Amino acid sequence: MKSKLMAAAGLVLALAGCAGPNIAEYQPLKPQFDMRQYLSGDMEAWGVIFDYAGKQDLRFHVTMTGRWQGNKGTLEEHFVYDDGRTDQRTWQIEFRDDNNFTATAGDVIGKAEGRQEGNAVNMRYTLRVPRGDSSIDLSMDDWMYMVDENRVLNRTTMRKFGVKVGELVVVFDKSKKK
Repeated sequence: MKSKLMAAAGLVLALAGCAGPNIAEYQPLKPQFDMRQYLSGDMEAWGVIFDYAGKQDLRFHVTMTGRWQGNKGTLEEHFVYDDGRTDQRTWQIEFRDDNNFTATAGDVIGKAEGRQEGNAVNMRYTLRVPRGDSSIDLSMDDWMYMVDENRVLNRTTMRKFGVKVGELVVVFDKSKKK
């Protein structure tokens, strides 16, 4: 019995290590994604939030403006949800080198840690989300993939206590903002 439990625990740990991609795997992929270039100026995005079972929960539209001075940038986001609610978030982003960055926002707990490689960006952070009269803190595993010079696909997994509670899919488009 004890050996079966040890084997099961080993399998769980092995599978947990394979839980997601490694950002370094994207290094050779093109087009090259540099957030400082793409998230500069005006752009739009459209997204869908899915619940833990994969059911569409909420849709939204975002208008954004990014401004950079060297390795420091600000990204202002204005959200309009399909239920009529609005929201905004302002990110402060700072690159330590060409690949690694940190970011903060009013509803982010602590600092987001991020890295860009090839056509991908990965950022992990804790987001405080309003829920009724209180809030819930969710672990966000945020992946952005540059499709072409105008479009980026964003996929974010949301977890609470390590359990997936939702997913967010967003398409960014700069083609109409030139």
